[in-house]
Amino acid sequence: MSDNNDAVYDAFFALHHGLPRQGPGSDATTRRLLALAGPLPERPRVLDLGCGPGRAALLLAAEAGAEVTAVDLHRPFLTELDAAAAERGLTDRITTLHADMGELPLPDGSYDLVWAESSAYSIGFDTALRSWRRLLAPGGALVLTECEWSTHAPSREARAFWDRHYALRTGPANRWAAAAAGYTVLGVHPQPESDWEAYYGPLARRADAADPRTPGMAEALAATREEIRMRAEHGGEYGYTGYVLRGSRRRVRPERAADVTAVHAVNAAAFPTEDEARLVDALRADPDAWIDGLSYVAEGPDGRIAAYALLTRCRVGGEAALCLAPVATEPEFQGQGAGSAVVAAVLDAARARGEERLVVVLGHPEYYPRFGFTRASGLGVGVAFDVPDEALMALALDASERELPRGTVRYPAAFGV
Repeated sequence: MSDNNDAVYDAFFALHHGLPRQGPGSDATTRRLLALAGPLPERPRVLDLGCGPGRAALLLAAEAGAEVTAVDLHRPFLTELDAAAAERGLTDRITTLHADMGELPLPDGSYDLVWAESSAYSIGFDTALRSWRRLLAPGGALVLTECEWSTHAPSREARAFWDRHYALRTGPANRWAAAAAGYTVLGVHPQPESDWEAYYGPLARRADAADPRTPGMAEALAATREEIRMRAEHGGEYGYTGYVLRGSRRRVRPERAADVTAVHAVNAAAFPTEDEARLVDALRADPDAWIDGLSYVAEGPDGRIAAYALLTRCRVGGEAALCLAPVATEPEFQGQGAGSAVVAAVLDAARARGEERLVVVLGHPEYYPRFGFTRASGLGVGVAFDVPDEALMALALDASERELPRGTVRYPAAFGV
């Protein structure tokens, strides 16, 4: 690192020392994420990664009765935390560790809760998911926050800014990544605008009081003010979201070429006849219907395929849409959540594509509403054959105000309807 880079690094941390927060957040958000994690042991073992001066670590120790190991690579933050823990009588509950969160010298299965507020970006969301899962004790949860797009069409200025600093994805893409990494999503918490103000308000005041003649400070101030301005002008396009995840024995992933025979077998076993299994084979051979990446499987604990869900291309009133069919669970695994996991994952994969906006399904009216499906007739969508009104359902893949396709569903030819 050059002398100038050293000076900018020191100036950056000088701007942040003593601030109440090192990223967007609040005690209310910490408590909400803790609640979403569900019941914990009486004295849970918590690993707080990228802890900064330890706002979350102090709360978790005091309110959850946790034994917290707080990790940060910037030693002065740990010194601040040690002092705060001593002042609050929490020294016996908080242990600080000077280490790189990407190379943790910690044993597998050691923590009931792995916590990372506003810090996973330093190694990347996907790397964090892969690297930290090993640390979870059976039934343990990973809580982390991630900055992500809140629109499928961010402005050129916002995208240019973030592309320089950290490549953002949408929420559906991050949920898909979590499922693909072997987690079950226990809860999601979009952080309110007040969490940003709790960070940027004190930081802006510190910047206004800083001396730009200090070595490296002019560069640190320019970067800080650009970040604050970007939020003020484009804050509606991105935001932080908290994810509460549990390591799952079940892996959900896109179908692979080697899965074709097993997928056929699952569909044949799940239904009275092989019609659905043959339907999948026919759809796979139809380039107008098949979409690579929207055929999903859930694995059982032994690695066998336990459940399957497929989205293919259809038309609604002449516009592109998706149809969900079939959804199948191997009888041995029914009632264990495999079907729900694979449906949620394939829908998130479709959201991440950001193309088709509507999904239709013909199925049990007491099952599919858990994923957000409602009666299709209420959205102006119908079919050209007789079905109970409540059995035909539709789902808008995003919450935008753009008009959804309306009209009659035209299924791929393989459906024979």
